[in-house]
Amino acid sequence: MLSVSHLTCQRGERVLFRDLSFALPAGQWLQVAGANGAGKTSLLRILAGLSEPAAGQVTWNGQGLRKDRAAFHADLLYLGHQGALKEELTPLENLALSLGMEGFPPDEAKVTEALHRFGLQGREMLPARYLSAGQRRRVLLSRLLLRPAPLWILDEPFTALDVHAVATLCQLIENHLAAGGSAILTSHQTFSLPAGLSVTL
Repeated sequence: MLSVSHLTCQRGERVLFRDLSFALPAGQWLQVAGANGAGKTSLLRILAGLSEPAAGQVTWNGQGLRKDRAAFHADLLYLGHQGALKEELTPLENLALSLGMEGFPPDEAKVTEALHRFGLQGREMLPARYLSAGQRRRVLLSRLLLRPAPLWILDEPFTALDVHAVATLCQLIENHLAAGGSAILTSHQTFSLPAGLSVTL
């Protein structure tokens, strides 16, 4: 379970949100909503242990993130809104590199299958600089099929996706929840998932 207690986020002189508390049990998903600039991405970065809150605490399975950040990150798959690919590398090479850096030996056949699942047949060996915004997003989302983690934190995962890719991602999230995983996401796009929790900033 991810638990948030009395969380406050401040950027310079501006307080984005304060005294935010919620719990996300296994098998549930949560949508973070709010206007542009409300602090959605800042909250996700705090929940992912990438930024520190001005006040409050985030715990994962009863342990504060500061106590064992490495163990938490082993349980986390975070995809940021501005997730980047190395321009000179192909989708296959980008995914193999990211998996290897996280300690998961890449299997070329499985990486290829994941890319095909997101409709990237014929793009596996194309340098990333030639991919469209939607294709780049689908390369990053392919990690969901390759990198096991009980907690997914996804910042605007549906951006630039076509109808087929949106349906594929929704099915992956549903399967993840059914297997006991948890997910937190933001989105300005319309999508279809079972009823979940919601926090509005």
